[in-house]
Amino acid sequence: MFKINPKGFELVDRIVDSCARYGIYTILDLHTAPGGHNQDWHSDSGIHKALFWDFKVFQDVILNLWAELAKHYKDNQWVAGYNPLNEPAVGDHSKLVDYYHQLEKTIRAVDENHILFLDGNTYAADFRQFPKPVWPNTVYSIHDYTLFGFPGQGPDYEGKPEQFAKLKSSYERKIEYMKQNNVPVWNGEFGPVYASQFRGDADADSINKVRYHVLKDQLKIYQKGDPSGDGAPILWSIWLWKDIGYQDSTRFLVTGCTRKRALGLDRWGNDIDPKYGKLYDDLLAHFKDNVPEKYHKALYPSTWTMKDYISRVARDMLFSQYAQEEYADLYANLSFEDLDELAACFKFENCIKRDELNAALRDY
Repeated sequence: MFKINPKGFELVDRIVDSCARYGIYTILDLHTAPGGHNQDWHSDSGIHKALFWDFKVFQDVILNLWAELAKHYKDNQWVAGYNPLNEPAVGDHSKLVDYYHQLEKTIRAVDENHILFLDGNTYAADFRQFPKPVWPNTVYSIHDYTLFGFPGQGPDYEGKPEQFAKLKSSYERKIEYMKQNNVPVWNGEFGPVYASQFRGDADADSINKVRYHVLKDQLKIYQKGDPSGDGAPILWSIWLWKDIGYQDSTRFLVTGCTRKRALGLDRWGNDIDPKYGKLYDDLLAHFKDNVPEKYHKALYPSTWTMKDYISRVARDMLFSQYAQEEYADLYANLSFEDLDELAACFKFENCIKRDELNAALRDY
């Protein structure tokens, strides 16, 4: 028998109610699941294997959680719907489809009204193995990130015809299922990351000019990108609204990210100091010299390169796990008053708005 901590509902209620006061609908998104439902750092697995799909007890925990969430929010009109699993990724596609059948049955047993937003496999990008639509009141969710919006991914984006075509083809590939089956799409996450002089990024203004160009061209595609083909705009939710200056609509003044940036410990949108980067380049060369080329794509997802895997396992997971001890020490001697003052840095009035991004979003 699974137990639910009622304090959790109080915290979520506070967010839902706060949004409702300003006329904002919320979509409840389960971002992590026990064991990790994908291979990446943000699923909290701690390793590069998604154990969620191998253990029924993990899956049952989440089914029970969604039954309680649906029961709690079934009459809340300010909750637009449920996004029951963020960016699932499993090599056997049938495991995800089977689990969605269970989730849909579990939620609909208590709530027939709220929309289900179902992410595609392989980080909300692949619907090729999905069956013909069988789930009523369901929207299919993609995450449309582009390498043009991240550092160290090749030539800068200039809006050249071939670059724009690549942006568009990536989006079109993700919505092919929706086009074929005449079902709606929601772009649940997208957006480039931004440079910051406060983190030590060189020439941040020039870099961000490129990133804004990427964003605006993505919005241009979405403006007429409805899978129905009628030229209507799609609905989206940018990732994200507030953070420490990587990707949000504010910029947060920080001084503690310089070391983490230099060591390349923050996977999301970060470069590494070249003198440290060479160590990983040498490790990559060692792997390539000793793993036959035909096996370089042997691991799922095959969209990740060998370099991606080395970075994730050696830097994002192992090195970061060691570094978190040092990071925790920074707070060890702070009082509750000190911690409250530190947390207050994230108050909206203490953040700097990213005006060009906000203007682009308002123009949509």
